[in-house]
Amino acid sequence: MVYETNNTTIDDALERIWAGERLDRTDGIALMAQPVDALSEAGGAVRDHFGDGTVDACSIVNAKAGNCAEDCGFCAQSVHFDTGIETYGFLGPEKILEAAKRAERDGAQRFGIVVAEKGVSKELRPEEWQEVLESIRLVRDECDLEVDASLGILTEEEARILAAEGINHYNHNIETSPRYFPEIVDTHSFEDRVKTLEVAKDAGMDLCAGVILGMGETPTDRVDAAIALQEIGISSLPVNVLNPVAGTPLAERGVSITTEEIVKTVAVYKLLHPDSRVRLTGGREVNLEPDEQHLPLEAGADGLLTGDYLTTEGQSPGDDIEIIEQAGLEPNQETNEFDPEAVKARNKGGASDSQPETQASTGPEPGDD
Repeated sequence: MVYETNNTTIDDALERIWAGERLDRTDGIALMAQPVDALSEAGGAVRDHFGDGTVDACSIVNAKAGNCAEDCGFCAQSVHFDTGIETYGFLGPEKILEAAKRAERDGAQRFGIVVAEKGVSKELRPEEWQEVLESIRLVRDECDLEVDASLGILTEEEARILAAEGINHYNHNIETSPRYFPEIVDTHSFEDRVKTLEVAKDAGMDLCAGVILGMGETPTDRVDAAIALQEIGISSLPVNVLNPVAGTPLAERGVSITTEEIVKTVAVYKLLHPDSRVRLTGGREVNLEPDEQHLPLEAGADGLLTGDYLTTEGQSPGDDIEIIEQAGLEPNQETNEFDPEAVKARNKGGASDSQPETQASTGPEPGDD
């Protein structure tokens, strides 16, 4: 036995994980009912056993904001909702490269190019498609970063091109369980999302696909989402927590989630996906108190999305490094070497210093088209 918690359900699950067995839906539901402290210990043990003691940081750029035709109930960028966000067309390769260089400076290992639309279409928007490819090439050639992308639904041809251009991970979140998905989105199906993930995987890209917690789903829905991701086969599992944006349907519903539920879910996800990075992403800062943010890392998470998100602000990369260290872990430096102390110092300026630039702030300057 590698590790014991003195909880029979959890210890039986751990023994099977050490033996190389994959846990199933029944296991996940049983684990969700266990005490949070024992689950957290188990998630951390699995992370330590299969991982390298580091937390992998990724950063994103909102490369095209707003006016999305889809009606995802959590999304500030949907044309269906009046959220008052800034909208703009594709930023262009040079601005995306600037964002990537900031991400690299701040210790990110991965950089994701994200657009708000159903899909970047080679056929319908060929000029934009070429700008996407040029952006990928610039970041790939001028930065020591793994280049990822989240470009919506893909055709098989588009996926092959992106893989050939060097996209490492393709991100396309499933958001929630198959049962609950229709409660969140009407304009496309859960199966549509799975199909794109399969197309990306068949083309040779690794998959980054995860969920949003706190949308009104049940604990069983959270397990069912993780099982669906098992079946798809992912290497990065982002865990977002809903940050309700005024004007979206989910903000009007007034749904919420507790710290205990977040920590439990992260731990169970690590037990169900021991070989994948479980990555803390959007909404963690507004759903967890500052002195709680290390708890999901202690419960098995080994990835972060650092900097700003698509339409909401994150915290500084320096603060994220401090949270990583508080959890007894280290920032990953496999892709690029950086000085964590320098990153922390850069984000500790006084009141007269300007705010650190992070990825979601990379929109058009005032007066730009």
